[in-house]
Amino acid sequence: MKIICVGLNYPRHAEEISMSRPSEPVIFMKPDTALLKDNNPFYVPDWAAQFDYELELVVRICRLGRHIEQQFANRYYDAIGLGIDFTARDLQRSLVENGRPWEVCKSFDYSAAVSKFIPREELPQDVSFYLDVNGQKRQEGRSADMIFSVDEIIAYVSRFFSLRIGDLIFTGTPVGVGPVKEGDRLTAYLEGRKMMDFLVK
Repeated sequence: MKIICVGLNYPRHAEEISMSRPSEPVIFMKPDTALLKDNNPFYVPDWAAQFDYELELVVRICRLGRHIEQQFANRYYDAIGLGIDFTARDLQRSLVENGRPWEVCKSFDYSAAVSKFIPREELPQDVSFYLDVNGQKRQEGRSADMIFSVDEIIAYVSRFFSLRIGDLIFTGTPVGVGPVKEGDRLTAYLEGRKMMDFLVK
């Protein structure tokens, strides 16, 4: 199982972290050891100063495919959930400034919290989602605001990597990312349905 992630896929998020809007999808990956499931707590690592939440729509791949044409991409995912891409922000800034890869700040153990999934046919085409931190809304977005749609992402990614059943694609985060601290409670909603509810320790 692969965790494929898209960076900078919402214009206002790119602005808030002072990066330019990409002309093609920005792809990075997380290992399966990054997976955090079942509302288990996120334990803040001690090797960076700031860890940010990044709420994202996550799609689940349901068919084997490679070199998928965009017009057929919607056949390759069957469910949508939410994920939080935890990011060591201070470390990311340093890596970007020095032209180095992002994996250390993005792909560490338990950096990919994933919710339950909802069958795609139960959701509208333009999906809304939001995140509460300690009961206050901090981040919200809609799939229609993505620079690259899910179908575009699947078609693009499949040029380079074979997609397999069970692979997950994190589709990018909207504006509103922010730091977490010990004691925080993160609650995420997809079309009004509570999908994740867990603690930061």
